[in-house]
This record gives sequence, C-alpha cells and structure tokens, in this order.
Amino acid sequence: MALQKLSHSYTKIGFKPLQTTVRYILYSLSFSLLCICQITAQEINETKEVPIPANQDTIKPVEINPEELLNEKAQDTVKKDTLAEPQLLTDKVAYKATDYMRLSRKENKMYLYDNAEIVYGEMKINAGFIVVDNSKNEVYAYGIKDSLGEYVQTPVFKQAQNVVEPDSIRFNFDTEKALIYNSRTEQNGFRIKNEISKRENDSVIYMKNVKFTTSENIEDPEYYFYARRIKFVPKKKIVTGLVNMFIADVPTPLGLPFGYFPLTEDRTSGFIIPSPGEENNRGYFLQNGGYYFAISDYVDLTLMGDYYTNGSYTFAAESAYALRYKYRGSLRFRYENNLRSERGFPDFAKTTTYNIQWTHSQDAKANPNSRFSASVNFGSSDFFQQSTNQLNTGNFLNNQISSNISYSKTFQGDPQVNVNLAATHNSNTNTGTVNLSLPNMNVSVSRVFPFAPKVGTKKGIIHNINTQYNFKGENRIQTTDDDLFSSDMFKGAKLGMQHTIPLSTNFKLFKYLSATAGTNFQENWVFETIKQSYDSSANNGAGEVVRDTIKGFDAFRTYNFSTSLGTTIYGTFKFKKGKKIEAIRHTMRPSISYSINPAFSEFYDSYTVTDDPNTTTIDETEVVEYSRFEGGYFGAPSNTFSSSIGFSLSNNVEMKVKSKDSTATEAKKITILNNLNFSTSYNVAGDSLKLSPLSITGNIPIIQNKLDINFNAQLDPYALDNNNRKIDVWNIDNGGSLFRLTRASANFGYSFSSKDFEKGKVNEDPLDNQNFRNEGRPDNLFGGVTDFGENRSFDKDKSKDTDKDIKNYNYKIPWTLRLSYNVNYSNSARQNEISSHSIMFSGDVEIAPRWSVGVSSGYDLKNPGFTYTNLRFQRDLESWVMNFNWIPFSERTSWNFFIGIKSSMLSDIKWDKRREPDRQL
Repeated sequence: MALQKLSHSYTKIGFKPLQTTVRYILYSLSFSLLCICQITAQEINETKEVPIPANQDTIKPVEINPEELLNEKAQDTVKKDTLAEPQLLTDKVAYKATDYMRLSRKENKMYLYDNAEIVYGEMKINAGFIVVDNSKNEVYAYGIKDSLGEYVQTPVFKQAQNVVEPDSIRFNFDTEKALIYNSRTEQNGFRIKNEISKRENDSVIYMKNVKFTTSENIEDPEYYFYARRIKFVPKKKIVTGLVNMFIADVPTPLGLPFGYFPLTEDRTSGFIIPSPGEENNRGYFLQNGGYYFAISDYVDLTLMGDYYTNGSYTFAAESAYALRYKYRGSLRFRYENNLRSERGFPDFAKTTTYNIQWTHSQDAKANPNSRFSASVNFGSSDFFQQSTNQLNTGNFLNNQISSNISYSKTFQGDPQVNVNLAATHNSNTNTGTVNLSLPNMNVSVSRVFPFAPKVGTKKGIIHNINTQYNFKGENRIQTTDDDLFSSDMFKGAKLGMQHTIPLSTNFKLFKYLSATAGTNFQENWVFETIKQSYDSSANNGAGEVVRDTIKGFDAFRTYNFSTSLGTTIYGTFKFKKGKKIEAIRHTMRPSISYSINPAFSEFYDSYTVTDDPNTTTIDETEVVEYSRFEGGYFGAPSNTFSSSIGFSLSNNVEMKVKSKDSTATEAKKITILNNLNFSTSYNVAGDSLKLSPLSITGNIPIIQNKLDINFNAQLDPYALDNNNRKIDVWNIDNGGSLFRLTRASANFGYSFSSKDFEKGKVNEDPLDNQNFRNEGRPDNLFGGVTDFGENRSFDKDKSKDTDKDIKNYNYKIPWTLRLSYNVNYSNSARQNEISSHSIMFSGDVEIAPRWSVGVSSGYDLKNPGFTYTNLRFQRDLESWVMNFNWIPFSERTSWNFFIGIKSSMLSDIKWDKRREPDRQL
C-alpha cells in the first residue's frame, strides 16, 4: 500500500509526561510554555500582552503530561483529592503545529493550526486544523483554506500501514472509534472513495455510499463499482451489499446482490472462472477455468482446463518457483485431447498432443564452482499446430524444438578440471524425428605448460609447448514420436566415448611472423560394430551385402599434424590536414597452413563381390573395402592420405573522419569493409581436383551499429562436363572464365524506430518472451504469441509514458519497423537460378495516444505472394485493455478480440471472442 509522506515543515516542541496530579501546576506551566512560544489565544479579543520578567528567559520548555491535559475538567475552589485518577489513555500523546497551539480553559479544548499533527500509539493524524476536546477525549481534524480559497492540508489518518485521506475526521481516544467524511484510501490496488466511514476498531470499518475501482484517478475514474454500504477489513476483504458497475458514471446492468473482494498483500488460493464460448468443430466450451494454489512464498501452482461439448478437453498445469540468491524457474505442462466432429460421423478424427516447458536458472552467487540449468521444450511434434488457446508463431514457422538440461562442476587446482553432465533433445516437427542425447558427459583438464618457467614470461618453442585432456561420452538415441517412451526407442541407440589429447606450441619468426604447430591424438570407444559380407546366393541369386551387428567393446585411434604461419600488414593513406576524411587504413592478415592426415587402413576389412558364384576369376570379381566402424557413433576413420596446404587472407578497411563533437580530442573511426575473407586449399596428395573452391565471406556496414550486409560466395576453378559433373580440367581451359560462381547469398536485418531520430534516445534491447523461448525471434518479426489464457498484453511502463506524450502528439507519432532481407543464388550444375528471395517486415504505429496498430508479414520475391501475415490492434483504456489479432489467410486463418480489466484481482471481468484456426487432425 502506498503511504503518503508529509513534506510540510513543522515547529517541533518536545513534551515528556509529568508525573503529578496537581492540575494547577499543569495549567500554570502550560500557560508559561505557550507564552514562551509566543502563541496568542484567539478566544478573547481583549487579551493584552503580559510582560515577562527577564529572569524567566532561562526557563526551558515545560514537560506536560498529555493524559492529564486531555482529561482536564473545569476547575473550582474545592481542594483536590490526593488519590491517583485512573488512566484513560494507554499511550503517550504527542502533538505539534507550525502556526500556533492554543489552550482554551473555558471550552476545555486545545487547537492546533497549520501542519498540525497528533500521534497516539500507532494512530497518527495530520491536518491543517486539529481540535482536541479534553472533556470528550476526542480529536477533530479538518483542512484549511489557502490564500486562493482552496481547501488544502486535508487530513491524513494513518493507523499502522493503513492510510486514509478524508475531508474531515472525528476520533475518540477512549473507544478508538472514528467518523471519517469523504475518505479516499488504497488497498492492494483497489482505490476506495466514500461519503462516511465509521471506524469500529483498527480492523473493521463500515462505509456508506462507496466507490471502489482500480483506476489511478479516484476522483474521476473511467469505471467503478458502487455500493451503498460495505464492510471493509483492511488487508483482508471488502464485503458489500447490492453492488453495481458504472462505466464513465453511467450505470450498467452488471450488478450483484452482494460482493466479496479479498484484499491481501500475500498470494492467496482461489478459483479461476472459465470463459464460455462456441466453436464450429467442437461445439460450446468452457476455457481456462481452474484453481490457483498459493503453496508458499517460494512456489505456486495453477491448474486449468478446457471442456468442449463434443468431448474434447485440455488439462494444463503451471508452476513458478524462486529462492532469492539461490535459483528461480518455471514449469508448464499442457495435455490436449482434440476431437473433430462427432463419433460415428465420417469426418470424425481424434488426436492427443502434449508439451512440457521447464526453465531453471541458478544464481551466480549460489555456488561459483557448480551450476545447474535447464531449458526444456519437449512434446508432440504437432503440438503447436494443433494446440488450442494459443497461437505460437515462433514454433509454427520453425520446424525445430529443442531442450537442454546441464550440470557443471569445477574442481579448482592446478590443473583445473571441469565436468559437465547434460541431456539434450531435438525434434523435427515436420518429419516427427526425435533425437535424444541422454546422458552426455564432458570432462576437460585445463591447459598445462610443462616446460614453462616458474617465473617470467614464456618464450620460444619449448616454453610454449602445452597440452590438455578432453573426454566426451554420449548415448545417442534417434526415434520417432510414435516410438517415444517405448522399448523400441532404444533399438537404435548408439553409445560412444572419445579421448582427445592435443599438443601444440607457438612462436615468432623474424619478429613479424607468428607460427603455430601441433598434433592431435584421439581414441574412440564404441560398443557396437558392423561386419559386412557378400552372399551371392541371396536375393534369388542376385546377391546382396549382409550386415551383422557385433555387440561388444571396440576402439580405433587417429592422429594428425598441422602448422600455420601468419602475420598482419597495415597500410595507411593519410589525407591533407583540415579535410573531413583524415586517413584510410587497410589491415590484411594473410596466413598459410599445412596439415597431414594419415590413412588408417588397419581399421578396414574387405569382401569380394562376384557376379557368378561359380566364377572366381579376377576379371569377374570386385573387392570392396569397408570399416566395421561405419554407421557407428563416430563414423569410420579416413582411409585416404591427405597432405593439404591452406591459404587465407582477411581484410579490414577503416576510415578516420573528423568528429562532429567539437570537444572530441580524437577522430572518429568508421568501418568501411569488415572481415572480407578469402580462403582455399590445395591437396598435394590428391590424384585429381586438388584445388578446393575459393570461399569468400564478408560484411559491409551500411549504418554504423545498425545495418550490416552479410554476403558469401563460392568460386570453383574446375569445369563441368556435358552431364554437369565436375571434371579435372580448369574452367578457363574449357572456354570459360577463371572461376565459376557456384553459390552466393546475401542478407541483412534492420530495426529502427522514431526514437532513432530523437537526440539521446536509443532502441531498447529485445526482451525474452514466450516466442523467443520457443525458437522464435524476440522482436516478433514473423508474429508473436497469442495465449488466450493470458490475454492482457499491455505495457505498464509504456502506458505511463503515454500520458506525458499526449501533449506532444501533434508533432510526434511513435513507430517501429523491423526488416529482414535474404537472397540465395545457386549455379553448381549450370542451373543459374535464384533459389530463394524474400523480405520480411514487422512494424507498429501509435496512430493516437494509447492506440496502436501493427503488422508482421513478408513477401516471397521468387514465388510472388505474401508470407504468413499477422495484423494486430490495441487500445489502452487506462484501467482496461482492448486488443484484436487477425491472421487473414493461410491455414492458420483466425481472429481474436479481447477486452478486460488490467488488474489481476478483477481478471474475470472480461469479454473474449475469437475464431480459432481449422485443425487437420
């Protein structure tokens, strides 16, 4: 609950209880105190100024017992009883005011004016004018009028954490009851205004003619609920009689004979009211109904479901958990049983889908040496195509869903050891193929320099010799949706382990050349091999290759050697002083490498293929070599010796220009060409086609840090024959050019908005959302996620900024635009065609304050036509939100309209109408 802090200045006067029953002393000291403070009584106009002896200047402020003051009775000449009077107040009363404090002996009252304050225990009253009636033990608080006649310094009544802001207050110290007029208060998002409140105690308040709403403007709300009488228990509940809903001060037929509104700062369990509706294929329905369990401060659980009159149903469970400085995460499960038409009809169809999403992240402070994380998106391949109550564009357009669960542990020491255990999953939603890696283990030992000096830097070949150890073990399973979680899924499992020990060093040659050299040793363990043989009598005498699976441990070892030599060359061209362009620098990084890969023929066997089983002559037989490791986890080692020389050249071109900032001391750097790379290789040991195609990649910055064009191409020096097959003849010798362009592509993405043209404002980074989590894009370039169970898609921070921008709207219309362009060219076999060419775009425009429209679409330039298109419209109604989403064409044609209250407490007050896409079950 928001507490109103007082910013007024006070003249503070301290009081302490004076333990005495002699009221004459109390009154004389109080009168002296008031004289010292120069407070003039206004009750008697003829009051004259009383001279004060000089020796009284040293008198300190007198300490007054507030209890005695408030219990003061009219005095007479009868001698007072010496017996102690019972205390009527249970706590000390403190009070102060800025202008004056006045005691009226005749009325037995005390008056506090201007920024007055009374504090009694947990009760505190601030007002412009406060009257304390000693005879009744009551306090009256009012506002005051300023020089313009405005009613200001209205009372603020505070008890514990409850704050009420009325026009006036009457409070009794004995009974602790209060009458509050025209009060305004806030309780857990509810703003309450009423004519008269009767406070029975610190926990029960009765109100008359009450308006309560979630609107931020309590004086003129866009909607409110009106009740003639209510019982208000702060932080617990509001119980009303007849309640009616008003929109723009107009009564609506929406009303209840009674109402119950829970108020609590803690999460509470409760029912979730479903939304009714009708669908063509499944009939009438109730959707998103269920129950919310507030299990504890660290975890919750939501159970929801849908039911359709044709028998279809959905069950969903969601849970979020968090433990500060430890971990946080969420779990989401959804199961759907979809029926089309009715049983017995020819178009009847049935399908069941499910999806599990789990995210878990560990706080970095929890344990620096170990970490557990999870990002799971697992389920039926067609879940996002068939799912009800949501339209997930990211998953619908992307045919891959993946999961990863990992635990890593670091063992500190020299050397350091890192262990990682993981389980991964990948599904192709088009083919239904599921790939699992369970479990997956990686162990690595940090790099060791055995010959490095204990003190000083490493120099030369010997000092820089280093090695390390890596281990990888994985059990890989490939299956389908139908065989998942059955015994058949393990039939094709492949288990493999790999040990890798690299040995390398680096050194300088002639000061300017950087050289590296190294070798790599690998040992691969498998637990299944394949033996091949040829059976000439099989297949009706036509013969066939017989493959037998051999269970058991087997291993093969490989090694190679590589070295490289490179340098960096700078070239700078300087312009005359005073020019806008000061210099252009070209950076080149040429390198040459050499690698040897031996032929591991010892791991190869052979079998003989004969056309006629009765013939064994050499001319009629064929010897086929094979490796028993073919088709295994790591595949087979190479049986071909290669000795290859590689060439590469990297280029960067930068320009220095004079900065527009007059205070800048250095020129501004601009990149003209970024990472223009050329690479190829030549196989010395090859018998033909020794030169590999020339690969070109690069990046051209168009708008600094905003728009970059990425491109790549492949140039082949060899010619094609009449059958479009590559032959060992130079293309230039075959009547062509030096190189053939066989492949090329270019793409760019650009995002900009109206803020880019405003000084000092930059685009915000995209936030993680459900679309990005499901393999989509965070910028919703291809469309976003529509979850009908959570349809209040509004930005609270943005809605607050809208109020500030209304006055500036005449010349500023906020907008955003995102573009993506891609083109691919293919000519490997003289097809000479653009294989793909498309542009995607997504944009939003605020056509008026709190009104926004947007579209996500694209256009296929190769096969002319629009791609998946999503139109959206949203209206921020301050306390309400209204949105409309429409997919006008494609197999996902659908629309959805929603209007409802933003506040989660009144989430059941909504209207949702939609047409879901047709589903091919």
